[in-house]
Amino acid sequence: MRLGLSLGYQTAWSTPADHLALAQEADRLGYSVVWAAEAYGSDSPSMLAWMAGQTQRIDVGSAVMQIPARTPAMTAMTAATIDALSGGRFRLGLGVSGPQVSEGWHGVRFAKPLARTREYVDIVKLAVARKEVAYDGEHYTLPLPDGPGKALRLGFHPPREHIPIYLAAVGPKNLELAGEVADGWLAVFYAPEFAEEQLASVRAGRARAGKELAGFDVVPSVPVVVGDDVATCAELVRWYAALYVGGMGSRQQNFYNQLATRMGYGDAAREVQDLYLAKRQRDAAAAVPMEFIDRTSLLGPKERIAERMREYAAAGVTTLSVTLFVADRDSGVQTLRTVAEALELSGVGE
Repeated sequence: MRLGLSLGYQTAWSTPADHLALAQEADRLGYSVVWAAEAYGSDSPSMLAWMAGQTQRIDVGSAVMQIPARTPAMTAMTAATIDALSGGRFRLGLGVSGPQVSEGWHGVRFAKPLARTREYVDIVKLAVARKEVAYDGEHYTLPLPDGPGKALRLGFHPPREHIPIYLAAVGPKNLELAGEVADGWLAVFYAPEFAEEQLASVRAGRARAGKELAGFDVVPSVPVVVGDDVATCAELVRWYAALYVGGMGSRQQNFYNQLATRMGYGDAAREVQDLYLAKRQRDAAAAVPMEFIDRTSLLGPKERIAERMREYAAAGVTTLSVTLFVADRDSGVQTLRTVAEALELSGVGE
């Protein structure tokens, strides 16, 4: 199992300099990849190109680039460019976002996300491989049939004809699609105790493509808080869990709430959502079960984190990407070091 660093996106309490310093420390420590995210603030490819120019070995990955934000050809251009700038260190993570961001921010209908994702990935692969981009799908038609457009190919030679593609997937059907068309899965709220059900969906997709699970990168983003007391560490993660389970999406369509329900936390998930949507965020955070937080995070002293790492590796994780819940840059650097030491202690690192 390898280590990754999930930086997220820029917030009111982070700076690009902070994220660069953490990426550079992860690079020095031998982490395999650093991921940057986007929602409706900072974009991921700008951050990744900037970090790629100031790191040496670590891969840079989008977690994610939003499918409704760009045409597939534009995504292919961006991916190929960052891959060239970084010397072949780019990983393309894609996701459909959610209906509120897709329709409210990008003005793109959210309907049929699985079919759109499949076609999008097809076109990206064509373009990155420098094949002629001609496509006749339900959602994308290239070139347009009733105008002067013609089928084109990427106008420069990137270092690789195939850039690893990852899908951010939560539901069973999306997990199958990831297994079928992608090289890896970007997971959230990944609990080793529940992983087999999710991996069964991925395997079904791999089988459809005539492949096995071996070689497929399973990449959960896992909150990490180092400290002596597990319950105290968990308090820092409560607000994040409440935001996703309770407030990320609408009452009718919240993929993370549905995931928590499938994991066996249906009653708590409903309560967290009711409280969060009633603008009682503090109460919503308090209602997140401690067991849910502990199962989906790395909490406590180094030795306990190492033991949990063994469980993640046994549950199919190939790249464990940590999300730092820390107060400042120095604490983040120290946490990265502790996590690297924990992986060595666990005996499951590559």
